Amino acid sequence: MADEQMSTIGRCHLCKQTFGFTPATVMTIMMDPGTNLPLGMTISGAFREPTPEAAARAVEARVCPGCVDRVKRLMESMDRPVPTFDTWRKP
Repeated sequence: MADEQMSTIGRCHLCKQTFGFTPATVMTIMMDPGTNLPLGMTISGAFREPTPEAAARAVEARVCPGCVDRVKRLMESMDRPVPTFDTWRKP
């Protein structure tokens, strides 16, 4: 029992619901509080190298397991290969 860590209750940055977690194992993302976007992300959704000022003001934000699963499913659906279609042929 001495090896177990205390659970904590916090709020998910994405869905805003409270959830219980162990601080050493919870998923966190670095957020820029000035833009409220993940560090290095632009408004259009592209990634770029963050400025030193943005990196200095970045804070860790916790994400619940449900949101992590939803993001993984979204990434899998976005990475699917493009379906191929047969070409039209005259009989």
